[in-house]
Amino acid sequence: MPLKIIAADITTLHVDAIVNAANPSLLGGGGVDGAIHRAAGPGLLDACRALPESAPDVRCPTGDARITPGFALPARYVIHTVGPVWHSGMAGEARLLACCYRNTLRLLREQRLRTIAFPAISCGVYGYPAAQAAAVAIATLRDELAGDDSTEVILCCFSDDMRAIFQHALNAA
Repeated sequence: MPLKIIAADITTLHVDAIVNAANPSLLGGGGVDGAIHRAAGPGLLDACRALPESAPDVRCPTGDARITPGFALPARYVIHTVGPVWHSGMAGEARLLACCYRNTLRLLREQRLRTIAFPAISCGVYGYPAAQAAAVAIATLRDELAGDDSTEVILCCFSDDMRAIFQHALNAA
């Protein structure tokens, strides 16, 4: 499984798709979501607004994924996924976080794309403990990419400290 862990600005990566750790409305927010919307330009917000709602103000339920063009980003596409908010680990958070990775890779394959960069989904304002999120990410990616040598995955962390946490999870797996 080609997997690389880096500390970088995900909006600068030249890959087929970057993953947006979005909120359910897909209309922008803080953290990586806001950074991606700012870097992509107004076309991204328009594309997100055009996606159908599954409930009031919900274009993407937690654990699911949606795809839009990348607009002004170097990445051709943005795959938006909504991670779980941490509530103690007893509310299905690990299952929902794993679904984020699985559903994102499903869209990547449906579009016949090969390179993707993920942020640390749910590790910001959603409060998911980074070491636990990293373990879920690594385990899910290993399962989903078993025997797949054509998909290149980058786990793009926003800091060296977060990169070290994800690297430790990879080394321990």
